[in-house]
Amino acid sequence: MTTLHTQALLLRASDFGESDRILQLLTPATGRISVIAKGARRSVKRFGGNLDLFNQLRVQIERRRPQTLARLELARLVGAFHGLRTHPQRFALACYLLEVLSRLAPEGGSRAESERLFRFAASALAWLDASEPTPATRPLLEFRTLDAVGLRPELGRCVRCGARLGQGDGPRVAFLIGDGGPRCARCRTPGEAGFSLQLGTLRALETSLDFELRQLDRIVLGQRATDEAQRLLQRFLRFHVGPELRSERFLARLGPRGSAAS
Repeated sequence: MTTLHTQALLLRASDFGESDRILQLLTPATGRISVIAKGARRSVKRFGGNLDLFNQLRVQIERRRPQTLARLELARLVGAFHGLRTHPQRFALACYLLEVLSRLAPEGGSRAESERLFRFAASALAWLDASEPTPATRPLLEFRTLDAVGLRPELGRCVRCGARLGQGDGPRVAFLIGDGGPRCARCRTPGEAGFSLQLGTLRALETSLDFELRQLDRIVLGQRATDEAQRLLQRFLRFHVGPELRSERFLARLGPRGSAAS
């Protein structure tokens, strides 16, 4: 039997049987891992109501046999992001983040990769917890999440020839979702389908990588750039995630300040 003591964030939970819960956790030791919490719905004493979204936990996980579902034996609260539960837009963005990670975070990655991804997830929740959402929050969050899971699109160079995009490519460039980046003017194929957007939008997203998550509120994107970035990243995420996320529909109904769209 292998016993693991580590921190964890809860990505997803579902009821199982009469009293158990199947949980998907993100940990700095394992990356994404699925566990069963025996009696979690019946016994308040064992987990003390700690198995909620947005709680940062200290857990004990036991795996009795390699091919069996790991078992959660202990979950103690380390910290909670209370602001996410009191603001509809923050709540929706945080749910969206966790659902994307539940689809894209790798299982059983290297320790260094798992630690980096866990730090990102905890920092992203802290950023959402403390910031006032703006129209640019969602695309910036999506872009940093793609970067964290190793699926960041290319923004500054042509994906065919590797040339740096510049003035010779014109004010608008063609981004090929399936290729993972733009093509320069020389490599474009007439009539080829692609997502057209301003070169400045790509540069703004690329520049955002120079900022820490807690500094992203300093980035000011114009309305046009924000709209283009969101459409691009939604399409890119959908290409990798597959079917629509449950949280995406709710998020789309909310305005940047958390009011339902009419």
